[in-house]
Amino acid sequence: MARLKPRERDAVVQALRAGVVPKLGLPHIQVGRSQEIKEIIKDINRIAEGGAAIRFIIGDYGSGKTFFMNLIRLVAIETGLVTMFADLAPDRRLHATGGQARSLYAEMAHNTSTRSKPEGGALANVVERFVSSAQQEAEDTGKTPDNIIRERLSHFEEMTGGFDFAKVIRCYWEGHESGNEELKSAVLRWLRGEFSTKTEARNALDVRTIVNDSNVYDHLKLMAAFVCKAGYKGLLVGLDEMVNLFKLNSAQARNANYEQILRILNDVLQGSAKNIGFLMGGTPEFLMHSRRGLYSYEALQSRLAENTFARDGLVDLSGPIIRLASLTPEDMFVLLSNIRNIMQNEETALPNEALEAFMAHCSSRIGESYFRTPRNTVTAFVNMIAVLQQNPDVEWHDLIDKVELGEDLGDDMSDIDVSGEMTSTSGNDDLATFHL
Repeated sequence: MARLKPRERDAVVQALRAGVVPKLGLPHIQVGRSQEIKEIIKDINRIAEGGAAIRFIIGDYGSGKTFFMNLIRLVAIETGLVTMFADLAPDRRLHATGGQARSLYAEMAHNTSTRSKPEGGALANVVERFVSSAQQEAEDTGKTPDNIIRERLSHFEEMTGGFDFAKVIRCYWEGHESGNEELKSAVLRWLRGEFSTKTEARNALDVRTIVNDSNVYDHLKLMAAFVCKAGYKGLLVGLDEMVNLFKLNSAQARNANYEQILRILNDVLQGSAKNIGFLMGGTPEFLMHSRRGLYSYEALQSRLAENTFARDGLVDLSGPIIRLASLTPEDMFVLLSNIRNIMQNEETALPNEALEAFMAHCSSRIGESYFRTPRNTVTAFVNMIAVLQQNPDVEWHDLIDKVELGEDLGDDMSDIDVSGEMTSTSGNDDLATFHL
């Protein structure tokens, strides 16, 4: 493994102290999950070969879902895929009528990543690579770049929304050729879903469609086809915090979003989608709750049903659902060792005895949760090392018993009555609180 750069080291430490997932340096702290990673790598290879994949990453709060998804994102871009990742939120979801789906697409477009730009903001690079490769092919074949671009984009017109998509890309070439930066900027705005009205798009690019709430998935399929034409191997879409769909008060709104997930799932399982994959991260409630979760939608429940033979220690990772298994105590020891190696040099590094004492303290405070949902444990360990670094006269055994630790239960569900007795004024939940 390559040596951790100072910039990556700082990013890792700052993120871990804040209890969030660093975007850089993840391989340096990754432990466990080897079987799950192998299965997802098979999916990535399938996408690169022209297929499609979808996985639901299910785990409790603090269990490492976001970490796992970001690790897979790094693997994907190293394999030659483009990634588009975003978190769902109250104003960002898969289906809506008030701009929330377009907002989700815009966030994904903003976070577009490639090997050369792993931190996001790579959409312009993808378009430039497409144009540059077309120019190179034109030089090699004696054709004009305009003809090459038209040939490459000809089949897009058969796809939903593809005619305007191809026209927009040709507009970028025109801006590139004429030095019209305003036209190139308008193209990137359109591709990022930043036009809010069709009139605005027509005036800027002479197209009659924009990314809107009803066509987000269609644009993702167009983007998957486009990145392949630009020389990449496919597109991986990551959607985290799917519990925000679970939290929608309106059953009608939830079901509309679940219908979008069903459409994606059907496309992938039936082979209709190409060079595209989806990772969706959520809690067990999001998946299994019978009144608000994915299992409340009968068509999804039948397709996502887990293998009944996979019990009593047996696992089956070939289906759409991947449940993140708990880290073992041995995994936790390796994780803390990795963090120690990142934060300390050999002369001042904590001895293994300190790590064992820290784990014993955590176990006495919160039991098995210290390795089942390791986020709080990691944050406490990073904070302890930070104090030792800034106070060299303090010994580690003086701090162990002072480490405050609690179970990471998450507070995102605090406003939800999962019993179903919700007050709602929309959708078909109008009688949710009716009593005799």
